[in-house]
Amino acid sequence: MRMVFIVLSLSFFLILSSVSYGFPVPRSLLQRLSESNDYLTTKEFWFNQILDHYSPYDHRQFKQRYYEFLDYFRIPDGPIFLNICGESSCNGIANDYLSVLAKKFGAAVVSLEHRYYGKSTPFKSTKTKNLRYLSSKQALFDLAIFRQHYQESLNLKLNRTNVENPWFVFGISYAGALSAWFRLKFPHLTCGSLASSAVVLAVYNFTEFDQQIGESAGAKCKAALQETTRLVEERLASEQNAVKTLFDAAELEIDGDFLYFLADAAVIAFQYGNPDKLCSPLVEAKKAGEDLVEAYAKYVKEYFIGSFGASVHTYNQKILKDTAVTENSSDRLWWFQVCTEVAFFQVAPSNDSIRSSKVDTRYHLDLCKNVFGEGIYPEVNVTNIYYGGTKIAGSKIVFTNGSQDPWRHASKQISSPDMPSYVITCHNCGHGTDLRGCPQAPLSLEGNAQNCSSPEAVHKVRQQVTEQIDLWLSECHASDVK
Repeated sequence: MRMVFIVLSLSFFLILSSVSYGFPVPRSLLQRLSESNDYLTTKEFWFNQILDHYSPYDHRQFKQRYYEFLDYFRIPDGPIFLNICGESSCNGIANDYLSVLAKKFGAAVVSLEHRYYGKSTPFKSTKTKNLRYLSSKQALFDLAIFRQHYQESLNLKLNRTNVENPWFVFGISYAGALSAWFRLKFPHLTCGSLASSAVVLAVYNFTEFDQQIGESAGAKCKAALQETTRLVEERLASEQNAVKTLFDAAELEIDGDFLYFLADAAVIAFQYGNPDKLCSPLVEAKKAGEDLVEAYAKYVKEYFIGSFGASVHTYNQKILKDTAVTENSSDRLWWFQVCTEVAFFQVAPSNDSIRSSKVDTRYHLDLCKNVFGEGIYPEVNVTNIYYGGTKIAGSKIVFTNGSQDPWRHASKQISSPDMPSYVITCHNCGHGTDLRGCPQAPLSLEGNAQNCSSPEAVHKVRQQVTEQIDLWLSECHASDVK
């Protein structure tokens, strides 16, 4: 049996994903993997995908990248786990907790790179007119077409016809939303979905995002962050170049871009499970009467840019306007989806905010217009009407969120029939904790939860998720037998 498996795995045909949580930076919603080849596989495969699923006349296609991992696959009837890649380059299948689940259930793991991102580029330019096919709706059809193609290819390899393996879909953040939406729109193509930190609710002015940062920080760290923001604003008025240079961000000529960059630097500490990297030195500096701006600049340069790997370029509208297809394209592409579909404008609340009040609605709308031209506006109501927001009317979807994650306010946090929701509560539980472990960045192998401040909380939710997967796969199998 082992030899048959090896031969099949060498000849197999199709997909998987890095981790839809592969954001270049958190402003787009996700996370990047560590740079240390922590993948189950990085071997690329290619699939001819339809460019416009909504046109009966347009037959253009483009090459879409995917990955497959078959080491744990129980031939011939094991489940297939479709791990959705999100808004970044998909460079392989990450060795996170999904690999543990795949081993437990004898599953193959496949993943398709999101259209336009990474190497799955339909056009040689990202001019606004070429981005008309970049949307969650087109991406869902990509997944459906790919899923059908992969199943047919598997049947061909196994010399059988009209057989369906049980499929289960996974995703984190935007990819988590795609996972939930895929089950909603194509319930016949999957036995269920895990929607981890899934941002299913499009939000125009996302003030809850900043409010959660204040709550996650605690009183002392929140006060230090607010004072830092005030001091930075004062220095911007009197010594603009000097304060931007202090943060190695002199290229950000637009003050709003600079202030957004500083806000995101604080966000990632809580979003990705490293709150002490930010709060400990900042609170100590405030207590000692030291320069808070200097202390924050040290954190930004050493951790946000250094360890985490964020790029100042991501916040530079001049670079966002660049239409060449490069390694920086993901930033422009995600902003297009922000500016057309979901908004998630992380604006400062009217009072008690952490970020500068200059990061407001007008800043975001000006960015959309400056980067993409006239007529670009986020159709938030249309998106929520189409998918249902947090009132999504799907079934067999399990939602998970971290208690410290600001994105959880765009996710479903209240259980409903056939759609259980869990919030993992601990000091460093952030974005995708159930699949990534702690911290969420850099990636820990197999999503190790031992570094979480409350590993038992993570284990409990993982057990509940496993039980749901087991139940829904068995129900799927039972219906097929009939």
